[in-house]
Amino acid sequence: MSGQPMPCSPHEVASLFLFEKLAPEQLGRLCAAGRVELFQPGPVYAEGDPATCFYVMIEGTVVISRRVGGDDVEVIRTSQRGVYGGAMQAYLGDRVRQVYNNSMRVTQPTRFFVLPADTFSEIMSEWFPMAVHLLEGLFFGSKNTQAAVGQRERLLALGSLSAGLTHELNNPAAAAVRATATLRERVAKMRHKLAVIAEGPFSREALAELIEIQERTAERVAKAPVLSPLQASDREDALADWLDDHGIGQGWQLAPTFVQAGLDIDWLEQVAAAVGEEILPGAVGWLNYTIETELLMNEIDDSTSRISHLVDAAKQYSQLDRAPYRVVDVHELLDSTLLMLSGKIGPRIGVVKEYDRTVPRIPAYPAELNQVWTNLIDNAVSAIDDAGGDGTLTVRTALENERVLVEFRDTGPGIPPEIRDRIFDPFFTTKPVGQGTGLGLDISWRIVVNKHHGTLQVESVPGDTRFQVLLPLTAETPEEAA
Repeated sequence: MSGQPMPCSPHEVASLFLFEKLAPEQLGRLCAAGRVELFQPGPVYAEGDPATCFYVMIEGTVVISRRVGGDDVEVIRTSQRGVYGGAMQAYLGDRVRQVYNNSMRVTQPTRFFVLPADTFSEIMSEWFPMAVHLLEGLFFGSKNTQAAVGQRERLLALGSLSAGLTHELNNPAAAAVRATATLRERVAKMRHKLAVIAEGPFSREALAELIEIQERTAERVAKAPVLSPLQASDREDALADWLDDHGIGQGWQLAPTFVQAGLDIDWLEQVAAAVGEEILPGAVGWLNYTIETELLMNEIDDSTSRISHLVDAAKQYSQLDRAPYRVVDVHELLDSTLLMLSGKIGPRIGVVKEYDRTVPRIPAYPAELNQVWTNLIDNAVSAIDDAGGDGTLTVRTALENERVLVEFRDTGPGIPPEIRDRIFDPFFTTKPVGQGTGLGLDISWRIVVNKHHGTLQVESVPGDTRFQVLLPLTAETPEEAA
């Protein structure tokens, strides 16, 4: 895009703050190598196009915008003389991709001093060699630092997740080990009791009846009702009294097991009627081992199922064996992330899920969205900890203006208005030295905005901070984007 050529005055160029310290011969070279152009209202250059010129405004009004998803978001609007844009990194040469990093348009007839990018690079290197070296060091140093700190941020997140997952896996694994050891002991006693019964004066019919009762007892264990502590205590007292009345010793030890299995006095009466009083103590002991065995197997099943569920959540979170870009259910991603971070969230923070299950599946990079959820949940937990450690994290989904909304709301102290505009800046953090890198929200913003063409915004007052992620329902595939 080019404007109407106009005369270049070294005196006018010298009035711009960028060039006010230049010597007359340098100003003359600028006018000889560059040009003045008048642009009518409209675009000057577009983001992503090859950066061919460096623009300095002489008079008029410019609007700078950045592309966010499918929209151009205005960044700055100014009429200040001397503002500049365009090929500002031309001095870096081919070491970086020379494209315009934003779009510029003018809202009224505007004059620019225009310098070709290659000429701007030559003049910078010739007139300001030390400044060029410093700028190169700043540019590449900042880029390398951001990459290194970003890697550390991911390693810290991985360490936190690993610690949380290990803690969550340890409890069911330890429970399964304990239950297995106890089960081995009970099975050994069961074999011994079986030998005692086999040597006793029991008829074939009595043994058959005992085996049938054993089967019905195992079925009742699987369907045991959940009792309140008061109900369980009352039933244990009643069963212990019945066992004592029928000459069965240590009834107070057997009663809790029977109650846990859902058995009552009516069941004991049926057993007594079926096997006869002379073999009732042996039969009750045998059935006690049966009940304990069933309960221990249930405990092992619950523990191993919990472990399997945690492993599935870890796979879902890391997206192992999954395509990097696919159609996903955001609720599955949120649940897996919350489970992975449950150790970090802790018992003092209540988690409330307000899911709109009618929200459709969306095309996305699920592993990267999980990283966004991790960063936002981690920030919310830190905010609640700053407020004393007790609070609520609410995760909400909804359909809003043809986009999927995922909102994280915490009851922390809020974000002060004076820093709210800076929280998405790289390396900006309010955490103490060594506890935060300042890249979590920057990475999240780039994943949501640049990669998913969505929006990441924040609303905050003391006691109510909301980070809102808005994702489009449809998106071009990576191949189409390329």
